[in-house]
Amino acid sequence: MPMRQLGKTGVAVSIVGLGGFHIGVPEEKEGIRIVRTALDRGINFLDNCWDYNDGESELRMGKALRDGYRQKAFLMTKLDGRTKRAAAEQLDQSLRRLGTDRIDLVQIHEVIRDTDPARCFGEGGCVEALTEAKKAGKLRFIGFTGHKHPDIHLAMLRAADAHGFAFDAVQMPLNVMDAHFRSFERNVLPVLIDKGIGVLGMKSMGSGILLESKVVTAVECLHYAMNLPTSVVITGCDSMGVLEQAISAAIAFKPMDRASVEVLLAKTRDAAKDGVYEKFKTSEKFDGTVQHPKWLEGAQI
Repeated sequence: MPMRQLGKTGVAVSIVGLGGFHIGVPEEKEGIRIVRTALDRGINFLDNCWDYNDGESELRMGKALRDGYRQKAFLMTKLDGRTKRAAAEQLDQSLRRLGTDRIDLVQIHEVIRDTDPARCFGEGGCVEALTEAKKAGKLRFIGFTGHKHPDIHLAMLRAADAHGFAFDAVQMPLNVMDAHFRSFERNVLPVLIDKGIGVLGMKSMGSGILLESKVVTAVECLHYAMNLPTSVVITGCDSMGVLEQAISAAIAFKPMDRASVEVLLAKTRDAAKDGVYEKFKTSEKFDGTVQHPKWLEGAQI
């Protein structure tokens, strides 16, 4: 399994990471099997979130990490709470579900509103909770995620600079269609590289919606994202077959030359227009905290 450095953390992570939402889709036994097989095959980056499948994804991952598997994993989860109190409570709940006393990376989830940067960094905001939790040894690194608009990511990074804060990792959509529409690749990726922040690529297939365009394959999607300066490309695997596809794509990956990249971009240019297949940018379908705004305030699932 190819490994890459996670920004300035000094940690090596697998080129492909296991998405947390999808392990809550099959039966519990199968979800646990997917996690353990991924770790046995060399994937060490595990993604999750406090709200995935009403907490079931974290519970399953916690069970999968028993019997010595925790030491194989770089464990990441995300929190919705925007207040210090809400974030602290959700973090403690995630620690209990995951069965660990320390999470490797905790990220502020769904930074998708223009108001999020000021709220997160404001007095009594979630950044205070994460900073204190890091000092207390509950987490190692801090990041944020979002999928709506690159300008919001840039605003979050500016807010961090203004408060003398440095993120360790940032998660965002990176795929063959993003390059053509509201592009995180073109607008945010260079900033992260310049700052030495770990780049977590997601939505390489847009939850499979990109494949509905019929202009690109799953392996092409994965390889395009891997070819960018990503630390890890996180992909959802709800079956052993999909997991095997991700592992095989990672092992087979070879750096692409510019001509090969241009071929993929040319194939996807028309389909990418107006974000038709990037529903996470153009609709609220993937906005869990829009559908459940109380999660931002600390309401329990």
